[in-house]
Amino acid sequence: MEHAPQPRPLDGFTVGVTAARRAEELGALLARRGAAVQHGPALRIVPLADDGELLSTTRQLIDHLPDVTIATTAIGFRGWLSAADGWGLGEALLQRLSQTEILARGPKVKGAVRAAGLKEEWSPASESMAEVLDRLLEQGVEGRRIAVQLHGEPLPGFSDALRAAGAEVVGVPVYRWLPPRDTAPLDRLIEATVGGSVDALTFTSAPAAVSLLRRAGELDLRARLVEALRRQVLPVCVGPVTALPLQAEDIPTRQPERFRLGPLVQVLCTDLPRRPLAVAGRQLEIRGHAVVLDGELRPVPPAGMALLRTLARRPGWVVPRSELLRALPGSGTDEHAVETAVARLRSALGAGGLVQTVVKRGYRLAHDPTTGDKYAD
Repeated sequence: MEHAPQPRPLDGFTVGVTAARRAEELGALLARRGAAVQHGPALRIVPLADDGELLSTTRQLIDHLPDVTIATTAIGFRGWLSAADGWGLGEALLQRLSQTEILARGPKVKGAVRAAGLKEEWSPASESMAEVLDRLLEQGVEGRRIAVQLHGEPLPGFSDALRAAGAEVVGVPVYRWLPPRDTAPLDRLIEATVGGSVDALTFTSAPAAVSLLRRAGELDLRARLVEALRRQVLPVCVGPVTALPLQAEDIPTRQPERFRLGPLVQVLCTDLPRRPLAVAGRQLEIRGHAVVLDGELRPVPPAGMALLRTLARRPGWVVPRSELLRALPGSGTDEHAVETAVARLRSALGAGGLVQTVVKRGYRLAHDPTTGDKYAD
């Protein structure tokens, strides 16, 4: 007898992706681990060669040499040099940068600096801009001119601290974020999130979080989105800077220890699956749009999942039909809808005795607390 393959960590879950850049890479990582991916880009990126602000800043830095250049992202640093080449300024920019003290935020940008024939003076082990700031302030920055390669967003706390200490700060906008031209995919992602059909949202930049919240406000869904992210939907950010706009709304976030896509996906693989319940002698794990029953993934329709989550909040306790009716999507007033949904749920589970009828009272999960742990919603 053939056994069903073991479910992957994210089988049965839907994960929303808000990224514009590297969205395909992140989506592929999630899909390989079983997730259904819903992409709603919250941003679009202005191409570097078309950005007049970057051209103006590049000419300014060539004419007036900075004392320190801070490179923050590899793709941004490479793009800056490539755009300068296109404007006929590549050689002059490299020559000027070679005369400055270059600080590289992490190993990827350090590699980009060296690939350009330049050499960084220092790079923080933490890959943190806070550590870069601490080093600069400790050395003293009064009267120094510091060029900071922005990575899609302003760095007000960082730049303000340097200015307060007497530095002249020049922001280098290597790429700029703007709202998406077509907001339909983002609108669908917001509606799915507030509607309960998304289990987690991923963020790889602070502007994406800001844009998502702003668009939700335009749809009159901001309050519901914030509530969903506080309670039902897991927000996972690639790093602490990305998380700031969400934390300002009192939304708790999860972040990987290393600010990379792979570790971000691993956080989802660890945090989304729940500890299984012991139900009628079986092991039942409830996921986003499916269950894992004794190690086998079983898809469950939305109404069945709504009932199952409601029953699992109080495993072993009788839940009245009236309460289950309120949990059903688009619920009306006919409690017969509960009976129909329970019948379909039992069919999807494919095993008898898990959902028990208690005559004239309601339904319960046949939970055995002596052999399993409570499900926490």
